[in-house]
Amino acid sequence: MDLFSATTSTGDGRPLPGAGAPLAVRMRPQVLDEVAGQGHLLRPGSPLRQLVEPGRGGPAAPSSVVLWGPPGTGKTTVAYLIASGSGRRFVELSGVTSGVKDVRAVVEDARRLLSTGGPETVLFVDEVHRFSATQQDALLPSVENRWVTLVAATTENPSFSVVAPLLSRSLLLTLRPLGTDDVRLLVRRAVTDPRGLAGSVTLEQDAEDHLLRLAGGDARKALTVLEAASGAALSTAPDGDGTPVPVGVDVVEQAVDVAAVRYDRSGDQHYDVTSAFIKSMRGSDVDAALHYLARMVVAGEDPRFIARRIVIAASEEVGMADPSALQTAVAAAQAVALIGMPEARIILAQAVVHVATAPKSNAAYRAVDAAIADVRAGRVGPVPAHLRDAHYSGAQRLGHGAGYQYAHDAPHGVAPQQYAPDDLDGVRYYEPTGRGHEREVSPRLERVREILGRR
Repeated sequence: MDLFSATTSTGDGRPLPGAGAPLAVRMRPQVLDEVAGQGHLLRPGSPLRQLVEPGRGGPAAPSSVVLWGPPGTGKTTVAYLIASGSGRRFVELSGVTSGVKDVRAVVEDARRLLSTGGPETVLFVDEVHRFSATQQDALLPSVENRWVTLVAATTENPSFSVVAPLLSRSLLLTLRPLGTDDVRLLVRRAVTDPRGLAGSVTLEQDAEDHLLRLAGGDARKALTVLEAASGAALSTAPDGDGTPVPVGVDVVEQAVDVAAVRYDRSGDQHYDVTSAFIKSMRGSDVDAALHYLARMVVAGEDPRFIARRIVIAASEEVGMADPSALQTAVAAAQAVALIGMPEARIILAQAVVHVATAPKSNAAYRAVDAAIADVRAGRVGPVPAHLRDAHYSGAQRLGHGAGYQYAHDAPHGVAPQQYAPDDLDGVRYYEPTGRGHEREVSPRLERVREILGRR
């Protein structure tokens, strides 16, 4: 069981945040109507209402729920509120650190309590997509027999990250990203609410706007930055008469380094580290890239997520300057899925070193985006007749394929004919750099374009 397990609660199942708990925990909604930005789930008689407020004559509540949504939208909050219904007991596991043994221990404890007339148990599994298929399958008996009410949260599409048997037995609730006004409401509530800052500070308007931009729709991140900024302001304010201390933009900006860039081992607040990781590989700073890799590994980031970022970087940042980088990255992704942690860290490191130290070219990336931009702008045009499919009846009568030159029969394997639509004849999308393998590609490409009459 992980460090979040067996959370203590009140008699009605609600967790008890201590006085020293983070602001985001203290401000967690205590009733369903305090939940922001999820009005589509809060309508009277909705499945979520039935779970949180049972016994109102609606349909029977499901025994398994999957909560899908971006970070900071309230998945953990909804799980807590479900636990509060009918005084149910709340137990939390993390998909990062828990295993089958932990799941079975919770289920056995829940069965024992039920058999002795004890309360029902809500088992909350955060980041359930990090459970393997075997770990997820271990949850099925408890769901089918209603030994626990399972609430599983994920930031990834459940159709791909949750096994089909579990998903088919679950109610899927999709949490929408929070809008700026939703986060603003939560921030203002935290400033004034006795559970939060109790009016000890005032957040200046420009500081509030800046904080909301930094949060990017993540309520937890907004409250974390607010807490750090308020703490900084209060610590430097002179002793006074209890007048609220103002928090300006400069204080919020300083707090970002303390709060917003902090890496959360649950994976919810990992965007800054991920961004630095990618940019370090792009910038060829192999040591910095390995540092950010280490931070992700230590924080418990899913190694498959890291591997996917390396694969993208191998194509987007290295491209044809070193085509073998993509081969290394793809092989690493496959090996990581096969091996798992902790050995996967070595495989990831090898791929990071290859991508970071390789010559860089984003020419292929820029080329496809330029081509897509033309297509979206309506620059398409008909396919030249000699390139059209001539294998069906009547195609020859339409002139399809007439005059087509088979490239392998031409000198150098390049047939001098028009390939692009008329409106795009002569356009250039791919412009290789002079770095790495593209030093060899560039002169050959110029010769090919000369043969094609496209100089």
